[in-house]
Amino acid sequence: MTREESLEQEYKVAKQKSAKPMLWVSMISMTMMFIGLTSAYIISSKREDWVSFELPSALYISTLLLLLSSVTFFLAKKTISNNNRQLTTLFLLTTLLLGLGFVYFQIEGFYQLQEAGLYLTGKGSVVSASLLLVISFAHILHVLAGFIVLIVVIYNHFKKRYNATETLGLELGAIFWHFVDILWILLFLFFYFIR
Repeated sequence: MTREESLEQEYKVAKQKSAKPMLWVSMISMTMMFIGLTSAYIISSKREDWVSFELPSALYISTLLLLLSSVTFFLAKKTISNNNRQLTTLFLLTTLLLGLGFVYFQIEGFYQLQEAGLYLTGKGSVVSASLLLVISFAHILHVLAGFIVLIVVIYNHFKKRYNATETLGLELGAIFWHFVDILWILLFLFFYFIR
């Protein structure tokens, strides 16, 4: 092995060792942002003009779709470790479709709130619905980041960069996707119990 190849190998190992800790640090900072937003929701719930409401049915559907997308991403990781490229492709594309369904039903949930007379912005808006919009929109931005990650994972999968022994990119993508999933479940439960 030449010196150049040796340095390249050392760089690759160092990059792999630092990838997961960097991802965890970024996820912790994202969690702190959502803790701040939910704290604002709790504090605002003490206001005299606070309006309680039932969560729209579309948010229940979106939650189920996101949970299913986490399952399919997990299965994609499992099947690539068995070198089953065909099933991995199916599970990755299913994850993408379920994620798109999540976003669709999130938006549908906002329309359902408006139909119930709870306006998120402008004249007639209520602070509780507006905060739900802000927190959900911040989460959707993280889901969009998850889509970018997922598209990169799918692209790399089609380029045959993953196999039973080389799964780091897919693992990192799965960790972030599961994080976004768990974050939404916690937010959903928060909205369900804190009215």
